[in-house]
Amino acid sequence: MSKITVIGSSNMDLTVRTSHIPVKGETIFGGDVMMSFGGKGANQAVAVARLGGDLNFITKLGADANGKLMAEHFAEEGLGTDGIIIDSSVQSGSAWICVDDNGDNMIIVMPGANGAMTVADLKPFEDMIKSSEYLLMQLEVPMEVVGYATDIAYTAGVKVILNPAPACPLEDSLLSKLYALTPNETECRFLCGDAATDDDVTNAAVLYNKGVKNVIITLGDKGSMLYNEEGTVIVPAQKVETVDTVAAGDTYNGALCVALSKGKGFVEAMKYATDASAIAVTRPGAQASIPFASELE
Repeated sequence: MSKITVIGSSNMDLTVRTSHIPVKGETIFGGDVMMSFGGKGANQAVAVARLGGDLNFITKLGADANGKLMAEHFAEEGLGTDGIIIDSSVQSGSAWICVDDNGDNMIIVMPGANGAMTVADLKPFEDMIKSSEYLLMQLEVPMEVVGYATDIAYTAGVKVILNPAPACPLEDSLLSKLYALTPNETECRFLCGDAATDDDVTNAAVLYNKGVKNVIITLGDKGSMLYNEEGTVIVPAQKVETVDTVAAGDTYNGALCVALSKGKGFVEAMKYATDASAIAVTRPGAQASIPFASELE
């Protein structure tokens, strides 16, 4: 099994249950409120650790109460603390999440320390990145950090997997260095720009032609689709009763990396990731919903 390095955000989440997602100008009553650990980077790192991956996790926290709680949580989860950067000038990241009765969600993220991560912060971890087989990232840290880490990894022959969420424009020079890109349908259309269509295969081809070796589009309850030089494969989703879709995509990405790191091919890795995310959506919360390896055996 090979090493996986995850670089990304860590948040303290405040989640409220509602009957529906409010629209502009609407006031509604909420139900239960839950504080939990989140952030796409931390979620994916927890997924890698719980599913048995060999993990490094690089993240930035504030020197505040939430930062202390998150650092303690990472140690308890087996993520390690060697990759934690502390910045006393900013607050730790946080998020407000609204989840409706159908399990759909709306999220407001306050980046805090995540948005303050710099290239200089990563320099002490260059050897950690270079010694990995896979580098998994998202877009809740600054683009210059993502670009710098990608360059370091690509030059060293490390396979870079990017989950482009939340979506923002990506340069072709970055896309051409990616081993895999894992957008959902909305993110995929956004990344295609003027070339976007309503057809997932066509959109995947646009990104593949920009140099991405493997394009994996997550399709929600329809499963996920792989597009690469061998063609197109769709892996269907399991039919489950959805409680909460928060962290489902993060679980998928973490599980995908773990399966690949254990020598699985893409289709088999996607099936494993689908099984993991199917469990996650049946539970409330972000990291609390992520399954352990024993649950997928």
